[in-house]
Amino acid sequence: MKYSHDDAGLLQQPIGYWATAAGREVVGSIRAGLATFGITQPQWWVLNRSGETREQMTAVLLHYVLPGDDLDAEIDGLVDRGLITFDEGNRLHLTEAGEKTLAQCAAWQRAHHDRIHDGVSDEEYLVTLKVLQRMIHNVGGKAWHH
Repeated sequence: MKYSHDDAGLLQQPIGYWATAAGREVVGSIRAGLATFGITQPQWWVLNRSGETREQMTAVLLHYVLPGDDLDAEIDGLVDRGLITFDEGNRLHLTEAGEKTLAQCAAWQRAHHDRIHDGVSDEEYLVTLKVLQRMIHNVGGKAWHH
């Protein structure tokens, strides 16, 4: 891989730019890939939360949504398409079509995960996440995780 700068030049680069650029590119590629299955990224998250109530899902997933995402509309869209249902206790259940869609998207997601991590060791990935979390805390922010 060819880097944009030598090591001395990279040390002068702003972390905010690179963290934002990485997030934008990775999330963009995930959203584009899921769209080939007719699924949005928020809908993918919902499909993975079978057995939870709408309120439980929303409480967790609100940490992931991007500006412009409407979680309630995404959930309703899955219901309208017949991919999920809710029981009397307001718990989500996948329909047969929902299970098929989840399986297809999960297979794609595993392959895409490997593509994103190509050439990145587990140790490098772990250090990267720890450094980003430390920087978030250094500026008084909170690094949310599930």
